[in-house]
Amino acid sequence: METMITTDLNEIKQKYNEAAAHIFKRIVVCAGTGCIANGALAVHKALEKAIEDAGMQLFTEVVLDRHDCREIQITGSGCQGFCAQGPLVNILPDETMYVKVKPEDAAEIVEKSILHTEVIDRLMYVNPVTGEHNKGQLDIPFYKRQNRLVLGECGHVDPENIREYIAHSGYQAAFKAYTQMADVEICEEIIASGLRGRGGGGFPTGRKWQLTRVEQSEKKYVICNGDEGDPGAFMDRSLMEGNPHRVLEGMMIAARAIGADEAYVYVRLEYPLAVKRMRKAIEDAMDAGVLGENVFGSGQNMHIHVMEGAGAFVCGEETALMASIEGKRGMPMPKPPFPAQKGLFGKPTVINNVETLAAVPLIIRNGASWFNQYGTVGSKGTKTFALTGHVANTGLIEVPFGTTLREIVYNIGGGVTDDDGKVTGEGFKAVQIGGPSGGCLTEEDLDLPLDYDNLIAKGAMVGSGGLVVMNKQSCMVQIARFFMNFTQSESCGKCVPCREGTKQMLALLDDIIEGRATMETFELLEEVGKVVKLASLCGLGKTAPSPVLSTIVKFKDEYLEHINDKRCRTNNCKALRSISIDAEKCIGCTACARKCPVGAISGEKKQLHVIDPEVCTKCGVCFEVCKFDAVLGFN
Repeated sequence: METMITTDLNEIKQKYNEAAAHIFKRIVVCAGTGCIANGALAVHKALEKAIEDAGMQLFTEVVLDRHDCREIQITGSGCQGFCAQGPLVNILPDETMYVKVKPEDAAEIVEKSILHTEVIDRLMYVNPVTGEHNKGQLDIPFYKRQNRLVLGECGHVDPENIREYIAHSGYQAAFKAYTQMADVEICEEIIASGLRGRGGGGFPTGRKWQLTRVEQSEKKYVICNGDEGDPGAFMDRSLMEGNPHRVLEGMMIAARAIGADEAYVYVRLEYPLAVKRMRKAIEDAMDAGVLGENVFGSGQNMHIHVMEGAGAFVCGEETALMASIEGKRGMPMPKPPFPAQKGLFGKPTVINNVETLAAVPLIIRNGASWFNQYGTVGSKGTKTFALTGHVANTGLIEVPFGTTLREIVYNIGGGVTDDDGKVTGEGFKAVQIGGPSGGCLTEEDLDLPLDYDNLIAKGAMVGSGGLVVMNKQSCMVQIARFFMNFTQSESCGKCVPCREGTKQMLALLDDIIEGRATMETFELLEEVGKVVKLASLCGLGKTAPSPVLSTIVKFKDEYLEHINDKRCRTNNCKALRSISIDAEKCIGCTACARKCPVGAISGEKKQLHVIDPEVCTKCGVCFEVCKFDAVLGFN
């Protein structure tokens, strides 16, 4: 196999960009998991057919020896971020983006926007607050207010085309690291950049590499942690799907820095598209001579493997992850020794998450000073967040550390929505940040600059980057129970505090929600949470109580209402609902009485009906069948 050198990279880049400059129109269909689930592949096929029906020649990638000015190219991309509006179709160089595209829209798109330069108003994004139609990403506030550095090429490059990645200066940083920099220089550059781990812990990346570099061993490993298990989080998945070569390049640089020649990408089984694209990227990089023997003529070798995890949340913890790769049950081990000293197969190992590694090529290519111009003093660079919940613009975003929650929720996110999905302008209650390991932020935190230190001071954490927005109709006790149920189910069971403590916390929360709790229940819940946090073996167990402890601090009044008043202010807790019939609205139509499965409703025709609270199961059937909104007590 021939070894690729910098002249090869530059030649590929030049030829590709020269040929791409002659493309008449390029159609980029989002082919991330979210858009695929909404029918993006059918849209892609319909566009291909519409182009062929129009008598135009179609290409799925740039043809280097062809300079046809009427060339039409259609490609897929990774996640473009604007998940709530998918499937997304971008038309270049016109910078037109269509949202919620269906296969039946394909012929009109080709006729008006490909053959001509017309914009189809009905397919444009409409700002839910102003009603303004936005033509493309350059105009849409969701994109305009971000700094997409790590995500910059996601949604633009074809993730399955190594030549296009190289055309965007891909593998130039790896070449520099392998041929122009010593291992210590790489570590020092990453330290100077201020890059901290994006997987949750926030440990300085360069220091981790330096600790592994100085270990004496003939064999060392690099592991990319793609075991993204937080509910609502999809940052790492989107990076692996949308720009797998960037992740590989980061792994190569990490390997060069610590003296490793072998690496693993650990991806959860539930991410089949990420697995497929990472494997293809490795195969293409091997074929191109980027990976393999004698990388860039440096005399050093580099091999990368993809390992599929079975979906256990605990395998996101680094010692459990390594056990899984070794073929053992994924369970945490006490530290020290740390992976830098004794990691995979007993050898020094660096473990970084996907987003951390994807930032590394940018730092090596552009310099540490370029990177740390973004962010705050203690938290440099940008952070991706999966923005979900009661917010108009759900999706994948990237902002500099120090960006406020208000900016994310109201300007990028487009505002808080009610339970029907309508933007209210008000109604913000909280966000859960950092997933099951994180905590809640409230209205008083809307102007808090988000970074590692500020969030820890508030009892929360950056975590991997999940950001769930909740409106005022959210019951915070229910939210705490949701995350506790998740962590209890995912506990590996190795240590007693986590195994038994989370189970008891879940039972205590059930007592509160179901109306059986006393103040002793509340006090015990808080006490057990503190014990689990203090005594658990691994980081996942230590942070498992965080959502509960955080909501107790921020929303203690809601807990006390559930316990003392037997009332849930949002009516989400079924056992605490007070169901009645409005005497002014009830006309005695008998619909509710006829449909009640337990016969809890009585009353004569055309007379006021009454619900027997001792019999009523609060199932909600009466609320659903009443046409006069006479049944009270349901949302």
